[in-house]
Amino acid sequence: MAFQLNSVVPWGRNMEEYRLMFQLTDTDMEGKIASFGDGPASFNFEATQKKYSVTSFDLIYQFSKEELQQRIEEVRVTVMEQMKENQNHYVWKHIRSLEELENVRMSAMHLFLSDYEKGKEENRYIFHELPAKLPYEDDTFDIGLSSHFLLMYTMLGYEFHIEAMTEMLRVCKEIRIFPIVDLDANETNLIQKVIEHFKKDYNVEIRKTRYEFQKGDNKMLIISMKY
Repeated sequence: MAFQLNSVVPWGRNMEEYRLMFQLTDTDMEGKIASFGDGPASFNFEATQKKYSVTSFDLIYQFSKEELQQRIEEVRVTVMEQMKENQNHYVWKHIRSLEELENVRMSAMHLFLSDYEKGKEENRYIFHELPAKLPYEDDTFDIGLSSHFLLMYTMLGYEFHIEAMTEMLRVCKEIRIFPIVDLDANETNLIQKVIEHFKKDYNVEIRKTRYEFQKGDNKMLIISMKY
């Protein structure tokens, strides 16, 4: 069955949030970065503006700018209503109000849309579905990122997550996954099994970050090559 755009809830974050979520230093940003499940985030656009190298991968990049723009508008009100109903589950510090949240998210997504067609031409936005093999050689990228995707969607199953991370680690020297909670903000039951699987061959670390919006999601998983 073909992937349907109406099953997607596009919701984009900006580069400042990415840098906080993944503890990306200036040195990290100077490397080649692969970012998985980026959706309509403005991270790629903002990084490119600063002459950094970011390649984004997502299923939604098979759709046109007009289709994505329409879908963003379709889900905007619903998402904000859900946020209002569940606002006690969030930490209103980095983002201080529902109004500011909507402004931050819509601003990020508008930047993404303004860059989308140019970015596709430059192969910065690549249509891809993990765990399928990526069209890159081993160790092409210095860092691979997964924001609000891997470990969060536990219903995809253990094997999917292992295969997806294995392929990411083939093309990336290090991967960072944020957050390490499930959709209900509980620490995912996958985390210990994933750590056990990879620690034999890789350095594995859970690191606290400076970013916490949903209560409890302030940690990321780092898996890197042993030297």
